[in-house]
Amino acid sequence: MRSFVALWPSPEVVETLDRAVRHARRRVPEAKWTRREEWHLTLLFLGEVDGALMPGLIDALDHILDGYPPLDLSLDGWGVFPLSAPRASVVWSGVTGERLIGLVDELREAARSAGVRAESRPFVPHLTLARARPPLVTERILRALGPPPRAGWRSARIDLVESRRVGESRYRAVRSWETFVR
Repeated sequence: MRSFVALWPSPEVVETLDRAVRHARRRVPEAKWTRREEWHLTLLFLGEVDGALMPGLIDALDHILDGYPPLDLSLDGWGVFPLSAPRASVVWSGVTGERLIGLVDELREAARSAGVRAESRPFVPHLTLARARPPLVTERILRALGPPPRAGWRSARIDLVESRRVGESRYRAVRSWETFVR
């Protein structure tokens, strides 16, 4: 099962971000813009997880996420992948938040302890807005986006998500952990 651990922006943040990218969608129609209901912050990408490892993975994540306190997060400007490149394949809105990097480190360790391969590349917290094949001129798309919005939210839950390649309901939560103040 193709999986990742994620959290979702609040409806208010989604609305704010949607207003900000609406103009760019019209000005850069060749980009494949992601649907607003798919915007999420991937905390840990797991890729294909063997079904036999899933119970151990869930137990390891339970140990970290059961009763985990909420994260205070905010949008943090526009960005692209590859980073600082003249042409962009992915366009995103950055996300910042205290304790975010520490949580990602804990999730990576939990996955590895369950025998699941966890990516080790540097974590760049973001919400993917668009993909482009072939890549687009970075300056053009960032100019089309205009000034980045400022908005924040408090996480309500963290999900282990199954990613399906096709279909209307592309993402399905396999397990959810509510965040709450201790």
